[in-house]
Amino acid sequence: RLGILIARHLKRLERVILGYLEVCDGPEEEARLGILETLQCTIEHAWPRMPCRLPVLLKALLRMMWDVHTDRGSTPEPVKAALLQGATQCLILLDRCSEGQVKVLLEGVYGSCEENCVRECLRQVREN
Repeated sequence: RLGILIARHLKRLERVILGYLEVCDGPEEEARLGILETLQCTIEHAWPRMPCRLPVLLKALLRMMWDVHTDRGSTPEPVKAALLQGATQCLILLDRCSEGQVKVLLEGVYGSCEENCVRECLRQVREN
């Protein structure tokens, strides 16, 4: 809703986003799905300010992707797929606004990742 005015609140919003990405909120993962949507909108509106936040956001998104993939709890597969797709979209947007820095940073991760599900998400980022 704020559009570019969100840039005024990025520091606080970043803390909120990171907090929600870290915590599993039950089988339906409504909070995580919502915060991924919020992150996508934030990146789209405040893209000039995103490159300086890239290291923190990249680390949080990758950690969340790994946690979702390795979760053996009650989260249904369609919800896991939606979370991974949302994180992938965020990574693609971050890559676009940082002029390809995400692809460079993910090279080592992609080469060492042996999990097909996470590797597929990283492949999508590399190809976009």
